[in-house]
Amino acid sequence: MFWNKRKETAEVEWFKLTEESQLQEIVEESHTTPVLIYKHSTRCGISSMAFDRLVRGWDEAYTDKIKPYYLDLIAFRDVSNEVARQFGIYHQSPQVILIKNGKAIYDDSHMAISLDIIKQQL
Repeated sequence: MFWNKRKETAEVEWFKLTEESQLQEIVEESHTTPVLIYKHSTRCGISSMAFDRLVRGWDEAYTDKIKPYYLDLIAFRDVSNEVARQFGIYHQSPQVILIKNGKAIYDDSHMAISLDIIKQQL
């Protein structure tokens, strides 16, 4: 039946971004593995939908090609502000930011968040 045709998705191991000091680690990590930051608002339905689309599209083949971080921007607003400042990205929510070689090479927000586009940046 059509409702049983949902493809199996890989489990995404999200690393929690909770402290500004982690941003230096992210910059360093991004020189060997691209880092994805997902800025999530726990008070926003669009944020939940965008996150669900991102997780459902995750493919096991990309598990080793990108390191995903999850930032609850309601609980850690100061960290969210520092992400925007450090990477020169205008704050939005929900938002994805792809960091490679220490720089933000891609960002998008709301329903424009697309794992396919993120994969193309790798």
